[in-house]
Amino acid sequence: MSAGKTFLSWPVLRQVTGSDRLGRGAAAKSGEDWTARTRTADKVVQSVCPYCAVGCGQKVYAKDGKVIQIEGDPDSPISRGRLCPKGSASEQLVNSPTRQTTVLYRRPHSTEWEHLDLDTATDMIADRVVESRRRTWQDTDEQGRILRRTLGFAHLGGATLDNEENYLIKKLFTALGAIQIENQARI
Repeated sequence: MSAGKTFLSWPVLRQVTGSDRLGRGAAAKSGEDWTARTRTADKVVQSVCPYCAVGCGQKVYAKDGKVIQIEGDPDSPISRGRLCPKGSASEQLVNSPTRQTTVLYRRPHSTEWEHLDLDTATDMIADRVVESRRRTWQDTDEQGRILRRTLGFAHLGGATLDNEENYLIKKLFTALGAIQIENQARI
């Protein structure tokens, strides 16, 4: 027991010597002055859990611009208010002090990461896709059959994407001429 606690303040001893020996009344009650975090929220928004492709509904509670609680959304036809352990802990994903909030880039042969703004990083990716497509484009094969494809890049999607996102990614990469388009959920 800590220095501030005495044997007489031990909860089991209080229960056995008090009027609520079975622990079903006052001994089982939490503090009466407690208030749920969800009651103090300024704003509640509906969202979708980011972890897998199931798409469980979430209610996100915010106070002063910060997420304070995430719970299952009982109005969701998919999860009906339930969340798996990862979904239940997704508030930690948002509020983690180690969360990466900037784009990091490591140049070829470098040992250091550098911070880039999002526009610069997006432009770098777009330039590389366009250049790779231009350089590796195959319009026809040796027999003159139409191919209209590139083998210069591929796409491997993750299981955290929902059906709509996967549909749009498939259309984008098909339009770019890629034929190697896969998703982790199918592998």
